[in-house]
Amino acid sequence: MPHKNKTDDYWDKILSEIDMDFIPLEYITTVVVTFRDKKVWEIDVNESALKVENIESTLDEFFKEYETKIDTVDFRLDTKRLKADIGSRTRRFLKVNK
Repeated sequence: MPHKNKTDDYWDKILSEIDMDFIPLEYITTVVVTFRDKKVWEIDVNESALKVENIESTLDEFFKEYETKIDTVDFRLDTKRLKADIGSRTRRFLKVNK
């Protein structure tokens, strides 16, 4: 089991408080769809041939087609990249707004 330190706890708290209504697509790595019949599809966004600009429309079409059959949708994020970007933007914000 990996060791969790205070920094991990800090980021876990921040990430748990993020409003998930809008997540830039470049942070999504996998979409896990669980259907009502208990089948699970994992869509690896990184491995797909889709370009970032096409992912949104493709996922939208997918959800519309299967909306009555879908039970849950789980978006897996590249948390390391998200943490790095938040840290970088926070440092830049604090530096500029001194």
